[in-house]
Amino acid sequence: MVDYHGANNQSLYSAGEQQTYMEQENDWDRDLLLDPAWEKQQRKTFTAWCNSHLRKAGTQIENIEEDFRDGLKLMLLLEVISGERLPKPERGKMRVHKINNVNKALDFIASKGVKLVSIGAEEIVDGNAKMTLGMIWTIILRFAIQDISVEGTSAKEGLLLWCQRKTAPYKNVNVQNFHISWKDGLAFNALIHRHRPELIDYDKLRKDDPVTNLNNAFEVAERYLDIPKMLDAEDIVNTARPDEKAIMTYVSSFYHAFSGAQKAETAANRICKVLAVNQENEHLMEDYEKLASDLLEWIRRTIPWLENRAPEKTMTEMQQKLEDFRDYRRVHKPPKVQEKCQLEINFNTLQTKLRLSNRPAFMPSEGRMVSDINGAWHKLEGAEKGYEEWLLNEIRRLERLDHLAEKFRQKAAIHESWTDGKETMLTQKDYETATLSEIKALLKKHEAFESDLAAHQDRVEQIAAIAQELNELDYYDSPSVNARCQKICEQWDALGSLTQNRRESLERTEKQLESIDELYLEYAKRAAPFNNWMEGAMEDLQDMFIVHNIEEIQGLITAHDQFKSTLPEANKEREAIQAIQAEVQKIAQYNGIKLAGNNPYTTITPQSIDKKWEKVQQLVPQRDQALQEELARQQSNDHLRRQFANQANMIGPWIQNKMEEIGRISIEMNGTLEDQLTHLRQYEQSIIEYKPNIDQLEGDHQLIQEALIFDNKYTSYTMEHLRVGWEQLLTTIARTINEIENQILTRDAKGISQEQLHEYRTSFNHFDKDHSGVLQAEEFKACLISLGYDVENNKQKRTGIMDSDDFRALLISTGTAWNVGDAEFARIMGIVDPNNSGAVTFQAFIDFMSRETTDTDTADQVIASFKILAGDKNYITAEELRRELPPDQAEYCIARMAPYTGPDAVPGALDYMSFSTALYGESDL
Repeated sequence: MVDYHGANNQSLYSAGEQQTYMEQENDWDRDLLLDPAWEKQQRKTFTAWCNSHLRKAGTQIENIEEDFRDGLKLMLLLEVISGERLPKPERGKMRVHKINNVNKALDFIASKGVKLVSIGAEEIVDGNAKMTLGMIWTIILRFAIQDISVEGTSAKEGLLLWCQRKTAPYKNVNVQNFHISWKDGLAFNALIHRHRPELIDYDKLRKDDPVTNLNNAFEVAERYLDIPKMLDAEDIVNTARPDEKAIMTYVSSFYHAFSGAQKAETAANRICKVLAVNQENEHLMEDYEKLASDLLEWIRRTIPWLENRAPEKTMTEMQQKLEDFRDYRRVHKPPKVQEKCQLEINFNTLQTKLRLSNRPAFMPSEGRMVSDINGAWHKLEGAEKGYEEWLLNEIRRLERLDHLAEKFRQKAAIHESWTDGKETMLTQKDYETATLSEIKALLKKHEAFESDLAAHQDRVEQIAAIAQELNELDYYDSPSVNARCQKICEQWDALGSLTQNRRESLERTEKQLESIDELYLEYAKRAAPFNNWMEGAMEDLQDMFIVHNIEEIQGLITAHDQFKSTLPEANKEREAIQAIQAEVQKIAQYNGIKLAGNNPYTTITPQSIDKKWEKVQQLVPQRDQALQEELARQQSNDHLRRQFANQANMIGPWIQNKMEEIGRISIEMNGTLEDQLTHLRQYEQSIIEYKPNIDQLEGDHQLIQEALIFDNKYTSYTMEHLRVGWEQLLTTIARTINEIENQILTRDAKGISQEQLHEYRTSFNHFDKDHSGVLQAEEFKACLISLGYDVENNKQKRTGIMDSDDFRALLISTGTAWNVGDAEFARIMGIVDPNNSGAVTFQAFIDFMSRETTDTDTADQVIASFKILAGDKNYITAEELRRELPPDQAEYCIARMAPYTGPDAVPGALDYMSFSTALYGESDL
């Protein structure tokens, strides 16, 4: 039901107006009260009206003239409808006690500016129906009708105008008074349908069925609007002219019911707005926490993989690791770069929305700050760079190891082939039965062997050096290499000892032996070094090589050409050696000498020399082909270097220029914020459209890595530098667009004009001397001062700069209660720079300039709205929240409101005050 407390505390009329109006209303035709129909209607209406208020106090009346005779319920009625305490009633049963109580009630009515005409306490105590009804009508006029005001009219006229305005759109309804106009019941139904259309199907009502119409309106009002049934349909239909006062009383209940509902709707709308903002912010906070957790978890899982330096044994395994790393670069990391950028954008947008809605700043949970994410990302990139460098170095090491291992096997095989049978030869006792000539031959043969042994000393040293290098480079098969090298060295030492022992044996028998044939000796001496030279040549021609650029392969080709130039001289030496052997045969044949086998001084036969020479002739073109193929490969590598360098030398300056242009665009202000946002998005699109060039460069870089190219003299740019620059470019344009979007949010929410934004931006840019996009503390202070006026001369200074006194005067003159001293400036810096970084962003600068003059919802306003929904109680129930708010927001409040524990608490009471203050934080109180 309607609460008249507020209406009674402040009257809309002056004392004189109230007295005149009440005198007119009290000047009624009391003889008409004797009309049974009217008296019946007034009794029924006034009784129902009184009971609608007395039930709040837990009581009611049955007979209006009898139940008010002792004055007790009359005083209680006045207390309920006024909200004030009357003097303590007298509880005696004597007539004097009843008169005193009624007088207290009449005195209270008179204190409200009501002039009672011919109504005395004795008449009420005596049960005078006429006077009692008149007194109740006076109360109804004062507390239910008098304060109604519509478009400058008041009381009865205001109530009538309200009815006319509300029922004007409805057919068959023409409210001109408070009697005949209401007989058909359509006006009552129209009032209900206008405010609660879901309760009445107005189109089904008929003007010729007033009883049905009236009963429908009265039942709906009692059931859904808490308006008690004050009349029966027959009371109105069966009377030629219904009682005006009864109808006015009934209609006033409709006015107050719908007026209170409108206030409740307004309060509910305000609460819905505040709760919607809070729910959206909580959703953004949850999204940030989840995205931050997922990104940090991905970084946590990825860094150990990048820090794993376990080497592999083979080149194939290391190549697979390199391919896995490329897959990480191409597939796994780019989405995470985008997530990181989006995370920063969401965080800035959330903070802007919280500032605009006057909420406390969002503090992510521990370890999920933007700075924490940036730190983890920096650590990830450091691990990534170190892992790539390790991979490339490890591949170089394995390539070098494979080359050395093959070279070791070749030299070891050649040496082992040469030493095969040498120990048996050195330990034989053939000199014991040989002739003198044979002994001399054996001695010369041994000398040739010693020469051969000395020639092989260098190869043994090379084998040992290669084995040592393989050990130092941690070759995986080092044990077998070491065992083979150890065996070769031990065998070499044994050959040295055996050679020395045989020489001593031959020298002991030298005196007994004849000189051997000089030709054999000359053959042996010349054949041995030539044979050695051929073996060395074959070894060199079959030696593996590894080069990294064109200059190195050209050096090998030049050395090979020089070697080929020596072949004619070598062929002459071969022919000379073969001529010696031919001469031996000629002499033997000429002298009829029967040769006893091969040359006693050497095992090198003419056939072996010819065979090795043919082998050298075969290896030379093969070496030519291998060198030319390597030259072609190096030329291809050089082409790849130039191809990558040409693209990199174009993309690198392009990225730098774009970064500088974005910096310049963010400083300059051309057009509206929407124009700038459109321009930046077009600019961002043009950057994104450049992505195929980056992808092409990535493809060139992959080809270079697959070709095992590790240097590039044609450019100073590396793929890592360009990749980081590209990611920074994308992040910078996204942050710049987000800053403009936040400025638009601030402008729309704070009501800042385009000219003000232009002035703010111009001043900000003027003092941003280093174009860093932020102001240091002194720059910020000078920028604030520059936006003011010279208070002394009331005009703008020529320099555009104010000193500190001028700035204080400006703030005072604009109505801002600021004392711009050191302490005040420190407070301002605490607002615009809560992190104490010493720098002020443009967004923080705009927030500060606009926040003091912007109207925003406060905790007090939300508390006042809840108080209206609660019917002026200090608590609210779940049933009231579900009735006044949308279901989702009602349940949101119920879930978060604490139980109310005040002295007037009832079961199920909820504390809406602490809930409202918590929405804004303690700083709002």
